[in-house]
Amino acid sequence: MNAAPRLPAFGLFAAMLAAAGLPLYIHAPKFYVDEYGVSLAALGTVLFALRLIDVVQDPLLGRLASRLQDMRAVSVAIAVITMAAAMLGLFAVAPPFAPLAWFALMLTLVFSSFSYLTICFYAEGVSSAARLTGQGHLQLARWRETGALLGICAASVAPVLIGGYGGFALAFALLAAVAIRSMHREWRGAAVGGGTGFLTVLRDPVARKLLLVALFNAAPVAVSSTLFLFFVESRLQAPGWEGPFLLLFFLSAALAAPFWGKLAETAGARRVLLIGMVLSILSFGSAIWLGAGDTWAFGLICLASGAALGADMTLLPALFARRMAEISPGASEAFGLWSFVSKFTLAFAAVTLLPLLEAGGFTAGGDNGAGALWLLSLLYGAVPCLLKLLAIGLLATIDIGERTVAA
Repeated sequence: MNAAPRLPAFGLFAAMLAAAGLPLYIHAPKFYVDEYGVSLAALGTVLFALRLIDVVQDPLLGRLASRLQDMRAVSVAIAVITMAAAMLGLFAVAPPFAPLAWFALMLTLVFSSFSYLTICFYAEGVSSAARLTGQGHLQLARWRETGALLGICAASVAPVLIGGYGGFALAFALLAAVAIRSMHREWRGAAVGGGTGFLTVLRDPVARKLLLVALFNAAPVAVSSTLFLFFVESRLQAPGWEGPFLLLFFLSAALAAPFWGKLAETAGARRVLLIGMVLSILSFGSAIWLGAGDTWAFGLICLASGAALGADMTLLPALFARRMAEISPGASEAFGLWSFVSKFTLAFAAVTLLPLLEAGGFTAGGDNGAGALWLLSLLYGAVPCLLKLLAIGLLATIDIGERTVAA
């Protein structure tokens, strides 16, 4: 009953979850434009609306996960099966009615399942880490976040490697089946004390500050994700390089994540996370000065910023999980709030930055003047730096003590 958790199972499940996250934003719009002639504007509107729904429902899904904690293995299996079926419906089944409506329905099922599974998975990690010797939260985070980053990398290139989007959906369904099997002994529900509700988390000053750090720390990635394609195409004038740059970015993060986790076990998680944040500022700041043809320089920036992302993804959730083990052992509601904060940044970035770019005279794929391109560079490079500085300032004020993570 008290056996140590099998960390490779956590890594595999994280890879499956991540494959249904960011890669969908890469694959699904292009597939529906090419196959069914749906307009990009319509797809963008649907994606934004679904993201807003996703943001609102996360705290509610956190509460649901808390109430179903005694049957977590069953509810997780149902959610995984639903997500795999929706992926098949999205890519391997011809829409039985209007393609745009089918697109919205399938993505709603994928996103809702993804959110519920993410909340359950991270909440389970809180109690599972307690059964590890040494710095359990950092050990588990290394496996979990490395697996997630490798899943993003694999899913980003899978349609090219395995013969199209139908093959990608089938491969995902197989991966989902293996992930359910590998994790079936790890779902144990809440730790002693169960769910404690949102107020327990929000009343704790350390938890509140960590949520704010997560907000300001996730915002730079949201900004760069929103503007990435425009920056590569218009500022660097390097169309066709988007895929290689993305793969380089996430591979760098995956390779760096274990290194950051191991370093944190000896030097302290907060101190190492601050180092990663400074590396992120240096990376984003360097992008401001790039221009047409600076592809090699941008490749180096992708390597450095990807490595910094590895620190963010590994250490900040570990800090939050360690705090939840102390104040809210069930952690489902807590990670519902955590998921809400992370996703809110994506929705907010999309709804603020794109209109600002348009107001500044920028036209996607068009002939843009120096002023519009400079605005693009500032939004892509300078805004993330300012947000990271806010996150650094907040993290530096949190009184957690290194012993709370690295015992």
